[in-house]
Parts: sequence; C-alpha cells; structure tokens
Amino acid sequence: MDRTMAMGRRDFLKTAASGLGGFAYLSAHSTQQPDAAEKFEGTRVLGRTGIRLPIISMGVMNTDNPQLVRAALDAGYVFLDTAQGYQRGTNEAMLGEILKDRPRDSFLIATKASLPRDQTTGGYGPDATEEAFTKKIDTSLKSLRLDHVDIYHHHGTWTRDATLHEPILTALQKAKKAGKIRSIGVSTHRNEPEVIHAATDSKIYDVILTAYNFRQQHVAEIQKGIARAAGAGLGIVAMKSMGGNVRGAYASSQIDARAAIKWVLRDPNVHTVICGFTTFDQMTLDMTILKDLTLSSGEREQLRQASVAANLYCQGCGVCVGQCAQGLPLPDLMRAHMYLYGHRNLVAAQDLVLSLALPHEVCGDCGACPVACANRWSLKDRVRDVVRLRDVPASFLA
Repeated sequence: MDRTMAMGRRDFLKTAASGLGGFAYLSAHSTQQPDAAEKFEGTRVLGRTGIRLPIISMGVMNTDNPQLVRAALDAGYVFLDTAQGYQRGTNEAMLGEILKDRPRDSFLIATKASLPRDQTTGGYGPDATEEAFTKKIDTSLKSLRLDHVDIYHHHGTWTRDATLHEPILTALQKAKKAGKIRSIGVSTHRNEPEVIHAATDSKIYDVILTAYNFRQQHVAEIQKGIARAAGAGLGIVAMKSMGGNVRGAYASSQIDARAAIKWVLRDPNVHTVICGFTTFDQMTLDMTILKDLTLSSGEREQLRQASVAANLYCQGCGVCVGQCAQGLPLPDLMRAHMYLYGHRNLVAAQDLVLSLALPHEVCGDCGACPVACANRWSLKDRVRDVVRLRDVPASFLA
C-alpha cells in the first residue's frame, strides 16, 4: 500500500519552490544516474513499508530548538529521526511536547536505542536481554507521548552477530506485533556492508539507516549492499551524508551541502536522507534538493577535491583497533571527535566519550603511537584532545 503522508507532492514542491534547499553525492567518479521517474518526483516509497515520503528528512540529534522542529513540520518535512540517548534523553521528550497536538497521520517518527556491548568487538554480553530492550522501547514511547513509532532502530551495530542478536530481535518483533512499532530498523555508522547484508538476510528488518557519503573508501561495497537490501524490499535511509565537514556540516567554504546530499540521492535505492540542519536558513536550503538532483561539473569537482582533503570522517574500518596497545575503541573516539569539531555538538561528543568506559590513563605512556590510520591521522593527538571532555562538567555543556 502506498501510504502517502498528509502533505501531497504538489503542496510539498510548492513549499520548496518558495526557497528551500538540500544536499547530495555518489562517488565523484560514479556514472550512476537517477531513474527518470525519480529525478523530479521529490518523494520515494520506503521499501515494503509502503510509506511514500519526501527524499529529505530531518535528523533531530543536533537540534534543541522546538521552534525549528515546528517550522520544519509546517514547511513539509514529515519524517523526524531521533534516539533515546540524544541530548541526554531530552530529545525524545522535546519531540513529544511538539507532536502531542498534531494529527498522528501528519508525521513519521523513527527513534532508536542500543544495549551495553563490548566496545572493541561490538558483541553483546548476558545483560543484552529481551526484557532490557523492551524497556528501552517503552521508555521511548513514554517520552514521545505516542502509542507507537513508525520505525524503531536497533542502534549503532557494526557486526553481523550483533545485528542478529536474538533477544533484541525478539523484543522488536513482539513490539511490532503489539502495535508499538510499525517497522523494525537497524542503524550503522561503520562496517556498513556487513550490517546491511545481515539485516537483509534476517528477513526481520524493514528499514536500514546507514552512513553513506562520498568520502567512504568502501562506498562501492556499501552501494552493492544497499542495492541488494532495496531489492529485497527494505527501506533505505541515509545519514552522515556530509562526511564530517571540518568547519561544520553546512560550511559552504568547504563543501556545498546541496552537492553532498544530491550525491547520495542520485542512488535511486536510497529513499530519504536525514539532514541535520540546526538553523532556519539551513532548513530552507535543504528543501531545494526536491527540484533537481543534477550535479554540475563544478559540484563534482568540489566533491572530488573534498574526498581527498583533510577531514573528520572516520572510515570505521577497524584496522586501528587491533593495533592499539590499550585496545581503545578508536573508531568511536573518532566519531566523538567528529561530533565535537564537525557537528559542533559538545553534548553528543561528551556523551559518547563517557559511554566508552575508557581507562583512567589514555594514550599515556605508550611512547610513539604504533597505530597506523587509514586516513593517516595522528590518532594519539585526536584521542588526547577529545577525551578531555571527560573532565568538563556536564552543566557547562547543557
């Protein structure tokens, strides 16, 4: 069933025509073209969920301004992406206050949660139970003031085993049967192809939320996984489309946000992109992507140059983990570093650092760091930099 949201395509595009904008990119070397019928449509169907939604959506992780969320909903954004842990648990509650007076069929919402796991292997221990994840789901619904969410994601997995962890899948299936969630999702920030294939093989997941951008060195494998998943009927939602801009996601002096997001959306297997705008101007900018996905030669060259320039995007390849004498969760620390200097979200960066159960002394007496990074970063310097957030009082960042 094609479940089109309350604002129709004509009204949405009319809103966009009043001056709204967007992102995009597939490899600067990619020859892949969007399907002619998709190019100017502005909406796509989210796989077997049957939901037709705009190709741009709002990620609320970096947004603590309820007026911006209200303005986005009024402007035609209908899909909001949040998580139980965002902004120390207050993000869902903020959305709950905003959404309580809106018709339930006028918006879509996805949220997510995870359970404690080994930060080196990504595996779950005995505490990752069905009951524990069910409690997470119920907590989200209470915070959001909703009787159901459209998608509930198993959050942040990077291995096949974790993606298929039976107690969590059981909790999600029971919640879906009970009507608490409409679709079961999984989100991944690293080792994306393995997670995407596992989700496809599971026959349980309905939606995949994956990092996908022009800076990923393994983007061809991600594209293959996405094509297989979409072919099997899974909805594909893309995030991290900017690939960690050094000066922030919308730093036009480095990359035009519209070019980076158009790159992603030119893959017809991607159904929507989560845009992390934090200002009204950025919100307006992102809607212009609905008009045309064409990448100019100048935009392609800009993305090509940016793909090899210094940046904040960790590939999540995991090679560094086996080299670190302390066994530090380096990919997660680099993601916190990106939140700090790319997203300028100090709270998210601190929360991630504190969740990693790091040793008291980090990168202390190793001498010369033996870790070789695929990005050729000086990981020791970046780790020492970001772990300083442990000593900053949380009240300073709130």
